Amino acid sequence: MNRRTFLLATTAAGAFSQIKAQPLPNPLPRWRGFNLLEKFVAREGGSGRRGMYRESDFEWMANWGFDFVRLPMSYRCWAPGDPDHWTELNETVLKEVDAAVRLGKQYNLHVNLNLHRIPGYCVNPPAEALNLWTDDRALEAAVFHWKHLAQRYKGIPNAEVSFDLINEPANVSEAAYVRVVRALVEGIRSVDRERLIIADGLQYGTLPVFGLAGTGLGQSTRGYAPMVVSHYGANWVQGSSDWAVPTWPAKGSNGSVEALRRNMIEPWQKLQAKGVGIHVGEWGCYNRTPHEVALAWMEDQLKLWQAAGWGWSLWNFRGAFGILNSDRPDVAYKDFKGARLDEKMLELLRRY
Repeated sequence: MNRRTFLLATTAAGAFSQIKAQPLPNPLPRWRGFNLLEKFVAREGGSGRRGMYRESDFEWMANWGFDFVRLPMSYRCWAPGDPDHWTELNETVLKEVDAAVRLGKQYNLHVNLNLHRIPGYCVNPPAEALNLWTDDRALEAAVFHWKHLAQRYKGIPNAEVSFDLINEPANVSEAAYVRVVRALVEGIRSVDRERLIIADGLQYGTLPVFGLAGTGLGQSTRGYAPMVVSHYGANWVQGSSDWAVPTWPAKGSNGSVEALRRNMIEPWQKLQAKGVGIHVGEWGCYNRTPHEVALAWMEDQLKLWQAAGWGWSLWNFRGAFGILNSDRPDVAYKDFKGARLDEKMLELLRRY
């Protein structure tokens, strides 16, 4: 090796060590907050509103120092689930979403609008009548809904509102998913070229989508690994009530901080290195996991995301994963304005 080659090699090695030592740049802000579920599912038996967003939720989040709220919504809250009527919009319900956007602005919380159920796909039952990945009629309806939202919020700065296209795509190839995402993005940008758009990762949000790098989209990952900790006793996860009571670190090859880093951080950092912003759109621990185990696991997740420069959004604010009214049997709750507050979890979240 001549002197010039040696110098180039050592300089590169030094630069690489500096890159390794520092968080990668993340084009998305490190937003931190919660999911609110008022439009998560439609009213029993069909379309219609499930609930109205509460101003107190926005106020309390802001007062505690958070700056982000994700709204996972079902399109069936404002449109019928029948494909023949997919484009019939209920303006009354959509005005309730408008009100949430205004509350975000009022309390300096970024509002991320997500279609948890979109025409043709939902990760939760019941299945949609048509398949978004294969049926052009479903895709046309999905584009229609996002174009409507794009028009509705056109002119509102990206600092205040972003779009998260499809919640947790699963059992779909990357090629099919990329095709659908590109169609949705094209529809949105035909109305509002500047809107900040985020796409969930593949396989329930856990895998980065390299086929979308270079499109200007951010991507959203998840923080539920390992599920033997996060979903112990969850009644919608078959067999989870028979799992061993969780510990952290957990038993098995995926139950350590190093496993989290290897499986849930490093693959996404490869995408981040291509200039794609990363955010953890959902994470949390169900209320059957012992509280101290949940907090220990949560703190390790938070440390990893802080080091990576990623923000996060806990599922949920009020409810079994949240800091309010979570019904954990082993927590001494504090009364907070009529709600039961998990002070330890709140203080942990505020530290990171």
